[in-house]
This record gives sequence, structure tokens and C-alpha cells, in this order.
Amino acid sequence: MKLCMVDELTGEETLAKDVFTIEYKILLSEGTVLKHEYIEKLKELNIRQVYIKEEGPDTKTVMILKEDVEESFKSKVKSILEKHTYSHNNKLVELCQTADYIITNILEEEEVVEKIYDIKERSSDIYEHSINLCSLATIVALKMELPQETVHDIGVSCLLHDLGLRYLAIEYSDQDLSDLSEKELAEYKKHPIYAYSALRDETWISEESKNMILYHHERLDGSGYPLKATDICKECRIIQICDAFDEKICGIGCRRKKVYEAVEYLKSNKDIKFDGKIVDIFLEFTAVYPAGTIVKTNEGETGVVLYQNKQFPDRPVIRITKDRNGIAVDKVKDLAEINNVYVEEVIE
Repeated sequence: MKLCMVDELTGEETLAKDVFTIEYKILLSEGTVLKHEYIEKLKELNIRQVYIKEEGPDTKTVMILKEDVEESFKSKVKSILEKHTYSHNNKLVELCQTADYIITNILEEEEVVEKIYDIKERSSDIYEHSINLCSLATIVALKMELPQETVHDIGVSCLLHDLGLRYLAIEYSDQDLSDLSEKELAEYKKHPIYAYSALRDETWISEESKNMILYHHERLDGSGYPLKATDICKECRIIQICDAFDEKICGIGCRRKKVYEAVEYLKSNKDIKFDGKIVDIFLEFTAVYPAGTIVKTNEGETGVVLYQNKQFPDRPVIRITKDRNGIAVDKVKDLAEINNVYVEEVIE
């Protein structure tokens, strides 16, 4: 299975996953052979990417939340936050329940803290970002065996952490903060304060959650914002790490990066900006090369990542499609079993 741009489809490809409308109704079912009229309809509906079946071994993508469940949560969070105006918070309380639903959904999965997950880069949608952040931080909290009440507070904080971005008239999608004017940058860095201020007098959200929202962009070395705080609680440190990673791969306040680049960012700032122990826990379940990624090995061969090896986030199983001379081949290599072969490059 591979993710393909609709514009690149030629017809006769077979869908590997259902395609849904914006109302989350099935438009085309898995197994459908794409005719030209189907492709044109996808373009009309602004559906840009679909999963296509490939011959040979299939990719196995492991997601924290199933796509239909994630879409349902995203619609809920979006409908609540889009109706919100500053200091009118009656509907926001529903996000407490949504956080619990997400946590419960994750807990229902077998071996949830033992898996390696394929977390993929995507567009800078703050609602999807909030759902993904909630999922990532929940996994970290569960692996750290934190109390249920603390996990709940973390989940609520994640869904509300970027509330302040809704009060800004600044373009921050897929661009570096250094590209903003001095005035725009100062305003952007206030978004945690705006969110905290809007929620400060609310009794349905804990003081701990409010502080996580205020401190989610702070860093251990004092390089964060808005307060340049360094005395940061464990729960805040979890959110900071998960948020920094997810912002990188969806392009919020930065240029969008590949997953392996976001992983390297966390590694290079381990014990500097971020709590090293929590970074290690995060990286335990984060696939460096998600299923479907096109890679080149140190032997010069090109292939697609099929699935992950448990306990080896950077050594997946790869289907080799071209040898070092560019000649088409079809063989599978398990990098967990071949010590001298590793991924050297991700092909854009």
C-alpha cells in the first residue's frame, strides 16, 4: 500500500483504503478500481491523496487512533472551537469529555504502550494537531504510569493548548517564526497567555491543566516563551515534547518537516530544551520512517517501508524496489535482522 497524489493517478489503480467525503460518508470503498471519472470526482471534491494497493508485500500502518475515530474527534473539536469567542466558554467544557473519549479509545487497544506507531506529516490543521497531541501525550503518560486524573488533565490541556491561536490574525502555517515581523512574532508568542487568560476563571478545568496550557512553549534552558520559565512540571514537559514534535510534522509556526527530521530535532535538544527521559519514552513508540516512506539504504538500494519492528523504531522492514544501479527488483529486507544495512536517506 502506498499514499498517492490524486493528480498522479492514471486510472486502473486499486484503492487500499476507503475514501470518505467531508461529511465522513464512504465515497469509494477499499478494493475499488479507479476509473478516470472516479479520479475526476476526487479532484472536484478536493481529495488530494488516496491509498493505492501495490503488488507484493503490503504496508502495515499502525495508528494510535483509527482514521474514522480520529475524524470524528476532529469534527467534534473543530465544531466546539470554531464557535468559541474570547471569554464565552460554555461549550468548551465538552472538550473534557472528548479528552476522556480519546483516552478511553486508546486504552481499548491491545498492547497500546508496546507498539511502535506510524505518525505521519500532514497539513497545519490546529484541530487535527490538537487531537494528535492528545494521543501522543496520552501514550507517554500511560508509559510513565501516571495517575488517571493526571492523564485526564493532560488530555484536556492538549485539546485546548492552542486556543489562543484563534485570537490571532497572523499567518503561521508552514513558515518559520523568523519570517514574521518583530510585531507579528511578539503577538504570536502571546497565544499561550491568551488561552490561559480565557480559561483562568473557569472551574471545570483544573489549575494543573491551565498551567500546562500556559507553559506548553516553555523550554528547560529558558529559550521558550511567553515567560522564559525553566521550573517546569513533569506534565508540562510531556506536552512540550509532543507538541514540538507534532508542530514540526504539520507546520505550525515552522516549515513542515519529515518525521525523521522532527525526531532528530528532539534528539539534538535532549537534556537541553527538553527532558531527556521523556524524550526517550516518546521515541520508544515513534517510527522514524513511517510505513509507506520511500527510503534509500546505505547500500544504495531504494525501497518502501512496509512496517515497523517492535522495539526498533529506526530499523523497519523494507520492500526493495530498485537496486544500487536503479534496476527494478522486488525483495524484502528486515533491518532488525541485517546489522550492516540502515536507512541513509528519505526520498522526497
